[in-house]
Amino acid sequence: MTENTATQTRTPAIEVVGLRKSFGSNEVLKGIDLVVTEGEVVSVIGPSGSGKSTILRCLNRLEEPSGGTVVVSGIELTSTKTDINVVRQNIGMVFQHFNLFPNMTVLENIMLAPVDLGKKSKADARVDALALLDRVGLTEKADARPASLSGGQKQRVAIARALAMEPKIMLFDEATSALDPEMVGEVLQVIRDLAASGMTMVLVTHEMGFAREVCDRVVFMAEGVVVEEGTPEQVFGDPQQARTQEFLSKVL
Repeated sequence: MTENTATQTRTPAIEVVGLRKSFGSNEVLKGIDLVVTEGEVVSVIGPSGSGKSTILRCLNRLEEPSGGTVVVSGIELTSTKTDINVVRQNIGMVFQHFNLFPNMTVLENIMLAPVDLGKKSKADARVDALALLDRVGLTEKADARPASLSGGQKQRVAIARALAMEPKIMLFDEATSALDPEMVGEVLQVIRDLAASGMTMVLVTHEMGFAREVCDRVVFMAEGVVVEEGTPEQVFGDPQQARTQEFLSKVL
């Protein structure tokens, strides 16, 4: 079975049809179609202002779409009947800036959502949080406060916190762009391990080498539209569109 056939027979985790988003008179997304299948890792690349982060924020309705439909795990997010808070429990999101609670320890940050939402008891949440800290290589930081951590450590805690809800899908919005260059690798390694575990992921990233190495598919956006998409080999190795070629010539 070819890779394409395998992808086609997988269940869609995310289906986006005709997605539009305007902020006032500024149309940021101009009719986006995108399907991400279960277990697929998709990177979204493109120049600043192309709408990449807005797509991610529409996938868990942090932004309300102006038009089109978004279906995640078979549930239509754009339906007025949908309880978005229930859907969000299955979608982990990691932001550029870590958004950790400074007055809580690392362990408390990771335990908070599962306990608050009644998914786990405090005891179970603690066991799971410690296991997640081990997974991201930060067991020794369980009782530390975020202020004492490096940027790379904070982002690894943010990933562990998102995983604490046991999401089916992970979204990463420029997860390494606020980090010092030497800290980027430790965060990318955690994401690489997640990809190897079969997690469905959509990443907005400037890390072209990482997108090329880890992702199943690359989506290139510019001016609010998907210009080109394909395997990393296709998009990076043999881009078909002039706009893709122009962008890659500047960043590779």
